[in-house]
Amino acid sequence: MRIPNLIDGRITNPIGDKWLDVYAPASGHVYASLAESDSEDVEAAVVAAEKAFPGWSNTTIAERSAILMKIAAAIESNLDLLAEAESKDNGKPITLAMKVDIPRAAENFRFFAHAITQFSSESHESIGLQTINYTLRQSVGIVGCISPWNLPLYLFTWKIAPALAAGNCVIAKPSEITPVTANILGKLCLEAGLPKGVLNIINGSGAYAGQAIISHPKIKAISFTGGTKTGAQIAATAAPLFKKLSLELGGKNPNIIFADCDYDKMLKTTLRSSFSNQGQICLCGSRIFVERSIYNQFKTDLVKAVKSLKVGNPSDSSTDIGALVSLAHKDKVKSYIDLASQEGGAVLCGGESVSVPDLERGYYLSPCVIEVKSNSCRLNQEEIFGPVVTLMPFDSEEEALNLANEVPYGLSASIWTNHLKRSMRMSEKLQSGIVWVNTWMQRDLRTPFGGMKDSGVGREGGLEALRFFTEAKNICINYSE
Repeated sequence: MRIPNLIDGRITNPIGDKWLDVYAPASGHVYASLAESDSEDVEAAVVAAEKAFPGWSNTTIAERSAILMKIAAAIESNLDLLAEAESKDNGKPITLAMKVDIPRAAENFRFFAHAITQFSSESHESIGLQTINYTLRQSVGIVGCISPWNLPLYLFTWKIAPALAAGNCVIAKPSEITPVTANILGKLCLEAGLPKGVLNIINGSGAYAGQAIISHPKIKAISFTGGTKTGAQIAATAAPLFKKLSLELGGKNPNIIFADCDYDKMLKTTLRSSFSNQGQICLCGSRIFVERSIYNQFKTDLVKAVKSLKVGNPSDSSTDIGALVSLAHKDKVKSYIDLASQEGGAVLCGGESVSVPDLERGYYLSPCVIEVKSNSCRLNQEEIFGPVVTLMPFDSEEEALNLANEVPYGLSASIWTNHLKRSMRMSEKLQSGIVWVNTWMQRDLRTPFGGMKDSGVGREGGLEALRFFTEAKNICINYSE
């Protein structure tokens, strides 16, 4: 199977005729060839977007909304096809793709189809001066959307849906590791009536296709989700060009558990927040801090629950933990597990390579729990992004807060307590863009999403996304005689 580009409404091979291998994580075998695009392909996409922009930006809100609603319906109609492709491409259990990834991709389009109809401008009357100011929200123009491999279609649509809703033309690059569902989506968008050139999908590596997108002078905004190091490189290129930037980067999220929590609900949710999608979600709680009075009980119960998780074929509906996304990523995660003993930690369970019948070359690791002695160890300070969590006890609210904040990241945090005032004190002081209290991963798409510190710049979601993908223009009119 070959995965080409989508430029100006046409399926297009890369101009340089270079191709990358795409591996199935479950089997470790090459199953597709992907276009390795470069600046020439990006230039062709920009030309197409320039041609399409005047028409698309001047379509009525009702027209744009209707097309986005059709795309949402097309995603839902192709649930099985997209879920199977996502599972094969990424290694995640097909049940997760069916229940979460693909439905959320449809919801992203549906949400922004509605949101754009409620996105209003402002006016300000200057009493006594016979002056009125009003603000236009105009499309940025051509924007670049670069999405990661962990939630391929989910996060691809999270970016392009608001960009399209706001009247922009998009040059989008999915991860070269997981490109298949973006390729399918491009075809569905055309079938739903999206004009050619409005969405252009450029495939290839970050070094060539990605760099060409972020450095192109006519691409005025960049929305990127991925690693902090890559985000810094993007900022270094884009900032001197005065591009708008939205960077959703890494996380090292604390899960803070107090003794007065609803224990059974907490344990069940913590299992999910630690190991969903093989721990390859930027919002996973990878550092677990537990009040000392329940620490030993929690440690015993969590290890027991983790050992019961089934590592297996992603296509098997009984599988809890699928394959990691690539061999290189598996090796990286394993290297952190191997650090535990060097840093004085203890592996309580997991961390071993798993051989799945008939898929022996797949990238499988058993979910791992590590007890650490210090919050300053690399296991607690660096993003592992795999099925690995660390445990530490704490004795006071102040200590828990300090442990949570003593990292370079600030994306999300979870608090488990039935003490209302404590939950509010902690939520206020945690250095995180998102705080969940007695829950995890409950998302209202109207709310702002993003991180502090090394976890990123800017906010996405709801009206924040529509503000990012538009330029504000103030117009001042004096109507005095």
